[in-house]
Amino acid sequence: MTVRSFRFRRTAAAVAAAAVLPLALTACSGGDSTAAGSDSSAAASDDSPGSDGMASASEAAMESQPFGPACSAVPENGAGSFDGMAQDPVATAASHNPVLSTLVAAVTKAGLVDTLNNARNITVFAPTNDAFAKIPKATLDKVLHDKAQLTKILTYHVVGKKLTPKDLENGSYETLEKGELSTSGSGTDYSVNNSAKVVCGNVKTANATVYLVDTVLMPKN
Repeated sequence: MTVRSFRFRRTAAAVAAAAVLPLALTACSGGDSTAAGSDSSAAASDDSPGSDGMASASEAAMESQPFGPACSAVPENGAGSFDGMAQDPVATAASHNPVLSTLVAAVTKAGLVDTLNNARNITVFAPTNDAFAKIPKATLDKVLHDKAQLTKILTYHVVGKKLTPKDLENGSYETLEKGELSTSGSGTDYSVNNSAKVVCGNVKTANATVYLVDTVLMPKN
């Protein structure tokens, strides 16, 4: 083999190698892109909301909506509806709700309308008409004509801050009457002082959160 022939073969091999190298790099690059796309898809899958996210959304919805069997008695429209009550302070809002007419009469007799309407960020455990009906008529009439006793009972139903359903799970709170009431339960099933059931909870007014209860709460003293 001549020197000239040997040099020609070396040059041809170099040209062939130079041609193959870009193709190999392109193939490698394509493989990396596919892998990257796969990793990106996996990351997106990891970021997607799971059961915990759905549970949190469900809890948030429950925290913002009224709940309980007696809520069906609340008017769907007008000032006494949930939307209507949300526009008025609590005593005014209650006056538009037909299931709270006895409570409204009691609040008026005690002279507490302005007190409740002017309060800020309170919680009211509001006895329904059926709750008052559990009290013997003679006893109820006597209380309604005793302003001091009536005021004591009614202010025992008011807590000086807004309570969410979550706050009711296991709580103890000072009332405007200066006594203590306790709450317990979970989900949509709550009780106050282990005696009164919340029958329509988380009702919003302009200045209060209201929980309708099926029994009148009595202060200890």
